[in-house]
Order: sequence, then structure tokens, then C-alpha cells
Amino acid sequence: MVDEGFSFFKLMERFKCDPDVVTYNTIVDGLCRVGKVGIAHNVVKGMSKKSLDLNPNVVTYTTLVRGHCMKQDSDEALVVFQEMISRGLKPNRITYNTLIKGLFEVHKYDKIKEILERTGEDGRFIPDTCTFNTLINVQCNAGNTDEALNVFKRRSEFEVQPDSATYSVIISSLCQIGDFEKAEEFFYELAKKEILLRDVGCTPLVAAYNPMFEYLCGNGKTKKAERVFRQLMKRERQDPPAYKSLILGHCKEGTFKAGYELLVLMLRRDFEPGFEIYDSLISELLKKSCAQEAASLVTLMLDRRIRLNINLSTQTAKLLFASWLQDKAFQIIVLLYDNGYVVEMEALVGFLCQSGRLLEACKMMQFSLEKHQTVDIEMCSTVIEGLCNSKRLSEAFGLYYELLARGKHQQVRCLDNLRMALEAGGRVDEAEFVSKRMPNQWQCDDVSPKLKARIQKFQQQSFLCNSFYLIHFPKVANR
Repeated sequence: MVDEGFSFFKLMERFKCDPDVVTYNTIVDGLCRVGKVGIAHNVVKGMSKKSLDLNPNVVTYTTLVRGHCMKQDSDEALVVFQEMISRGLKPNRITYNTLIKGLFEVHKYDKIKEILERTGEDGRFIPDTCTFNTLINVQCNAGNTDEALNVFKRRSEFEVQPDSATYSVIISSLCQIGDFEKAEEFFYELAKKEILLRDVGCTPLVAAYNPMFEYLCGNGKTKKAERVFRQLMKRERQDPPAYKSLILGHCKEGTFKAGYELLVLMLRRDFEPGFEIYDSLISELLKKSCAQEAASLVTLMLDRRIRLNINLSTQTAKLLFASWLQDKAFQIIVLLYDNGYVVEMEALVGFLCQSGRLLEACKMMQFSLEKHQTVDIEMCSTVIEGLCNSKRLSEAFGLYYELLARGKHQQVRCLDNLRMALEAGGRVDEAEFVSKRMPNQWQCDDVSPKLKARIQKFQQQSFLCNSFYLIHFPKVANR
């Protein structure tokens, strides 16, 4: 496009159309943007030859200065700058800031200081926010934080207002040297003046404030950190590390609801929370006995394939059972196992037994057997005994039969109690079935037709029990 424009520029003479200074400035700008600064400079030199009334102006020279600076040719930029002054043209703020920025990028700090001192004496240039930001950046990059703070103070002499870039550079520099107390002062000033909400100046960079977020959230000041974070959110400026610091800070301070709200906002923006965020939130939700919320986060982690902590999964299931949300508890456990995770089954069944929830404990043991998990025979014996004492003979015999089907019945210590309970309950055939399979008892493969019918009926009941989750949770069945 620039070459085409330059061709049209040359054609103007053929049609006796004299270009003016605006035309020249346009072609010079285009050439500089594509790195053809030498050609642009030659074009400027040829302006006076075309007409005595045609001379480069401040815009022309500022464009050339910027072109040389873009190529990091600061020496040529200074030559053009001096040429401009020698022609009686007065550089404006854009000229000075462009040159200072170019010198800054090639680390010619002494030259910057020389220019500012000279221009300050004759009043040709009054620094603005951009100038001070460049100077502060220079000092911070050179490790002169104290000097950068002095520059920050001097801006008030010129009635120059700081912007978000001013604060971000100073705060970041102070954090790097570990002076968080001083950085905190600037951070609070930034929040109080709501500088981040101003449309003027640079676009805020969240990364510059992340060290401060981390420091404040790690020292019990998450609420103060969130004030600045919310201002950044209004400017649509946020990133995952900032969310993480704030969420973990809220969890640490016990304000988990605020952390949960931030997690929701994080997900809405398609940021992916890591394991640590979920782990901290679930831990706090469990402490506050928020069973439904904890379960929802476990489900969310499974959906997003985020690694789960077996202890938190088990504690979530316990809390659901304790809150009489057994259907939800079973659903979570099925989801966990379907996704390749497990729970601490012995601890969970032990909790259910202690809570008198023997039916749920029985279902959990049957679920483990169905999933071919290793089960604690002693725990099974405890469940069977408890069911017998509670007159839940069908369930007690059912669990025994599941163990029998998997060849584990010989190790059950409560067979005599089960047999006696079945006899006392009038279930003579089941009692005889158990008796014949007790250690040191005469073994017989003959089973009465009546008991066969009962076993078939139990097998159907067992199938229904094992399919409990599929019946009640069609979404799980369709996975």
C-alpha cells in the first residue's frame, strides 16, 4: 500500500498537481511505518527544492524522529531533532516524548536527563504524564527505586496527574525489592482515587498488580485487594492468577461465599480454575456444612476433568449423608467411580454405621462389591450384624449372598448370628442355606425349591439395588 501511495505521489508532478505539506507528511509517515526512514528523510530534504514556500513543519520532523526511534537508531533521531531546532521549529510534547521514549528503549538515560534539563531551563517543554511515566520507568528498570519516587513527587510541580501506568510501574518495582509496605500505600491511593476507572491514559495491566494481590491476600487483607480488582473488572481487565490470589485469600480468611462468587465470575469468563482453588473452596464449604455447594464443586471438577482429592470427596459424601441428602450422596459416588476415582469406603461405611444408617451402609458395601473393589470383611460383618439387630433380615441376607457370590463368605465372622436371626425371623430356608455354608458344617448343594424361589427373588432385589443409581439418575446411566 505504501509503495502504491508513493507511486501516486510521484505521478502528481506529471499532472501538475503540487503536493502540500500535508501530502508530504502523509507520505513520510507511511514510509517510516514500513521502516523506509532513509527514503522518508530524502523526501523531506527535497521539499524545499520544490518550492520556497514548502518547508517541513513540526509534524514532519516528529514523524522522522519516531521513524528512527522505531528502528532504535537514536543517534539519527537526535540529528533530526537538532536539525529541527536549527530550522527555528519548536518541538512540542509529542516530539519530546517520542524522542525520550526512543532514548529510553536504547538505555541512553544520560541523554534523556540532558534534554530535560536543557528544555526545563528555557521553558521550551513542560513534561506531561507520558514523560514522567517514561522517566519513572527508566529509574525503576535501572534499580533506582528511590530516584523513581523522587520523580513521582516532582510531577506535582508541573501539575501533572498520574495514570494507571504511573502507579503500576512504582508498585511493581517496590514489590520486586520487597518493600510491600510502601507499595501498599500506593496501592490504597490508587484505589481511593479510582484511577483505574479513568478512560484517559494507558490501559491497566493486571499482571503489574498480581504481586500486590498475592501479598495482601496472604496477609489477611483480601477485601482491600478486591477493591482494586473490582475496578480492574470494570475495565474488563483480569487474569487467572489474580482470581486465584483473591479466592484463596477469601478461603484463608473464612469468607468463602465471596470466594465462591469470584469462582462463578471466573468460570463465566472461561478461565480455568486449578485444583488448588477447588480444593480450598470445598474445604471451607465442608467446614461450614454447605453440602449442596461442596457437591456442586465436586461435580464441576469431574465435568472439567480436574484431579480430585480422595479425602475431600469422601468428606463431601459424608456431609451429604449427614445432611440426609443420600440420593445426592449416591449420585456423587457413582460419578466419582465412573470417572476413575474412589472414596475411602471403609471410613464412609464406618461413619454410616456409627450414625445408625445401616441401609445406606449396606448399599455402599454392595456398590463396592459390584465395582469389584476390595471390601473389608470385618466391616461387612459389622453391617450384617447391625442389620440383623435391626430386624432388616432381607438386607442382611442380601449382603451375605453378595459376598457368597464372590467367594468371600467364609471369612465373615457373624454367620452364626445371621443364621440365628434368620431362624428367629421365621426364615428357615435362608437360615438353613447359611448353616450349610458355615465353616466345619456339612456341605450340600441341594437347595429346597422354596429357598430357590427366595434366592431368585433376592437376586432380583439385588439387581434393583445395584441399579438404584441408574434408575434414579438417568444422566449417569447415559454417560
